Amino acid sequence: MPKKRRVVITGGAGFIGSHLCDFFLERGFQVVCIDNLLTGAPDNVAHLLKEPDFTFLDMDVTGFIHLAGPVDAILHFASPASPIDYLEHPIQTLKVGSLGTHKALGLAREKHATFLLASTSEVYGDPLVHPQKEDYWGNVNPIGPRGVYDEAKRFAEALTMAYHRSHRLDTKIVRIFNTYGPRMRISDGRAIPSFLSQALQGKPLTVYGDGSQTRSFCFVSDLVAGISRLLQSRYHLPVNLGNPQEMTILEMAREVGKVTRSGSRILFRPLPVDDPKVRQPSIALARKLLRWDPKVGLRQGLKETAKDFRKRLAELRSR
Repeated sequence: MPKKRRVVITGGAGFIGSHLCDFFLERGFQVVCIDNLLTGAPDNVAHLLKEPDFTFLDMDVTGFIHLAGPVDAILHFASPASPIDYLEHPIQTLKVGSLGTHKALGLAREKHATFLLASTSEVYGDPLVHPQKEDYWGNVNPIGPRGVYDEAKRFAEALTMAYHRSHRLDTKIVRIFNTYGPRMRISDGRAIPSFLSQALQGKPLTVYGDGSQTRSFCFVSDLVAGISRLLQSRYHLPVNLGNPQEMTILEMAREVGKVTRSGSRILFRPLPVDDPKVRQPSIALARKLLRWDPKVGLRQGLKETAKDFRKRLAELRSR
């Protein structure tokens, strides 16, 4: 029998990380999930704990990462990812983007493994170019409250490219645009989980500012498929992955109301500091390089996510 390929996923108990664990296990990989559960959740990977090819390690990647045996790929997804989280944990966010990326890159170098960095559309800040292409350098406020996340990811990208150039490490960088789907934390704070949890509990839907700011929402299965294709490519520079269907936050609130058949009213609140006015990926590179396009429509994705939220909210009420 040929040796099974082995992947390490840092932040593997998080929203996207847990879906990556599922994806690789279903395709016959051995999966090592590393997470310190700062923002990840044991429930996200509980269904995998009895799988013989799955290993969970409760570990902080900002310290030394020791792992016995060969590794084929490391996917570095460890980081708080919502504004609520990185505003509550600013130093941890900076540390995992810097020290954590350094340790994960060091492990990849030791194991001669491919390294994939989960970067973000936040590296573009409040963009002055629309839609955002990979060659745009961004408009980030480095000392604003959101800067801890934006600059952590920008540093992580620079460090990843330094390892590629200096150590000839096989590296990939994915810039992830707003992703949603089952297993998002109910208290995540981002638009879709906030709207869904509020609508399903009959609470007002909180829209910040006048709701005219735009985002582009990608369903998690589409993102995971793109990440898999990028991992297999020979491309080393950043690649945007997201759904280019742009919409306002107010439009999203109304769409969630329709999907959940909620009568919740919309409640407007002041806009947070440095909140981007627009966000839309150019995915021309992903289309050409990876032959990738998102497949899941917004209505379908919201229905699947709402089903998951209903189930978990019911479980919380029954406790």
